[in-house]
Amino acid sequence: MAQNDDSERTEDATPRRLEQARGEGHVARSQELTTFAMLMAGGGGLWFLGAGVFGELRTLVQNAMRLDVQSAFDPAQMTLRLHEQALGALWAIAPLLMVLVVVAFAAPQLLSGWLFSAEALRFDAKRLNPLSGIARMFSMRSAIELAKALAKAALVAAVAAAVIWHQREAVLQLSLLPLELGIARMCELVGMSFLMIGGTLALVAVVDVPFQLWKHSSDLKMSREDVRQEMKESEGNPQMKAAIRNQQRAMARRRMMSEVPKASVIITNPTHYAVALSYEESMRAPRVIAKGADAVAAKIREIGQQHHIPVLESPPLARALYRNAEIGDEIPETLYTAVAEILAYVFQLRRYEAHGGGLPQALPAIEVPAELDPDGAAR
Repeated sequence: MAQNDDSERTEDATPRRLEQARGEGHVARSQELTTFAMLMAGGGGLWFLGAGVFGELRTLVQNAMRLDVQSAFDPAQMTLRLHEQALGALWAIAPLLMVLVVVAFAAPQLLSGWLFSAEALRFDAKRLNPLSGIARMFSMRSAIELAKALAKAALVAAVAAAVIWHQREAVLQLSLLPLELGIARMCELVGMSFLMIGGTLALVAVVDVPFQLWKHSSDLKMSREDVRQEMKESEGNPQMKAAIRNQQRAMARRRMMSEVPKASVIITNPTHYAVALSYEESMRAPRVIAKGADAVAAKIREIGQQHHIPVLESPPLARALYRNAEIGDEIPETLYTAVAEILAYVFQLRRYEAHGGGLPQALPAIEVPAELDPDGAAR
């Protein structure tokens, strides 16, 4: 039963699933919202711009009807006049067209924002399958869309009939007005009626927008198994991640070992820990260039001996440096004195090897603060 529960789509879509669906062009869309916005824009445009548009179109028609004999029988002149009249008509209705174009692009973004997906343009042979098309025609979604269309048509028809009946006297009075005034009045009536009829679609949009948002969310729901699989894909396979970490540690260890020959001294525990320090006069303080425990410590000592790096035993200092300094960092200030004693001994030893003279005295016991070497304090 647990397996069946895990396979049911009960979980909300993850951010990655939502982003993937958006990349494929699957977003919440409401055709009713776009239709309502377009009708409102068209009605408003006719109301405010209709008189000017019809006035310019009337002027164009008047000019087109004025033909002389020469132009009437000259095909070249007729083509030129047709071209001029077409451009004039386009410029006349351009403001209204611009309003509609802007609204057509802006309305869908109210739900999903700006989106361009090439995935929606990709050819898919499954879309040409007639059986799939027939199945969609008789699906529950098609039945819902049909019911919506019938309800919308009935609502718009009822409101349109009421508006026309209410405006019947105003329409009849248009014949009594002068031509220009009648055109302006007609544009007002058409725009007002358009807005009133189209405004009824606001009710449809108010119902359709939440429904489309809910349906989009429902379509993208995931099962628990899908969520787990996505987490594996996003975080990576545990075995693969462990192998990558091992490789990264191995690479870091090789880089660290390549720095050991540059060390000034290697301080050991003597077997459990090894810390390689480098110091030059240009440095503000010695730096840790390598450190390790057990097998890594043994490798550091081996490389140091191969390159004649002084290897000195100082268990408290080795433990303190191993625990309180990272590779590439300067040593803690509280260990300056202890490390200075070590380096002074190393410089004396090098001077003896290079020039002879008296053998340096044995390295004295190095003391470190107890808080930096809890193992030593415990002992």
